[in-house]
Amino acid sequence: MRRTRVGLVAVLGVLMAAVAAADVVVEDWSSQPVGTKGIPPPWQKQRWGSPAYDFTIVEDGGRKVLRLRSAGDSSNISKEIKGKVNLKEMPVLEWTWKVVALPKGGDSRKKETDDQAAQLYVTWPRFPEAVRSRIIGYIWDTTAPAGAVIKSQKTGTVTYVVVRSGPAELGRWLSERRNVREDFKRIYGEEPDDPSVVTFGIDSDDVRGSAESYMGPILFRRP
Repeated sequence: MRRTRVGLVAVLGVLMAAVAAADVVVEDWSSQPVGTKGIPPPWQKQRWGSPAYDFTIVEDGGRKVLRLRSAGDSSNISKEIKGKVNLKEMPVLEWTWKVVALPKGGDSRKKETDDQAAQLYVTWPRFPEAVRSRIIGYIWDTTAPAGAVIKSQKTGTVTYVVVRSGPAELGRWLSERRNVREDFKRIYGEEPDDPSVVTFGIDSDDVRGSAESYMGPILFRRP
């Protein structure tokens, strides 16, 4: 009996360690039916503008992904992750994306051209949220150089990190990894709390153009 109990404790220990080490999957689209249009549940719509939400779940490369299209609009969706991500343990945000068409003339450095074909935001809300929240946006820009860290000229709560720029990698699936904790410390000069919201979308309303991109799995994991 003692050996059985010891064995059970050992097994439970292994299982608990495995759970603790598991990635936090924000979205992998596996539960979404192909052909689903608009806002996929349980994602939430944005609270501003006139988004078209030209979004569709499609199969691409043998897996389900979300296709995003924009024609002179800005469409973003959000999911709450409060209490799900311990940023000290899992600081790495990992995602895959593909951009097919960039908004012509888009440049995040200027208010009048602040459009991107693909955007992925991590948010730390602070009251009042409209002016005090802290948001890091990982973007694929048309013009601003990759590696640039840019304070949005249109939205004071947002700081962009340009992950990709220009047309060189268009049409290719790419995997990205960012240490969100280190990015926050570099941008804001202090240790971050755990984030509460993940948002992503597509934007071509300022240049009145069009754009197209695809979003694959999004997750947080250990370094």
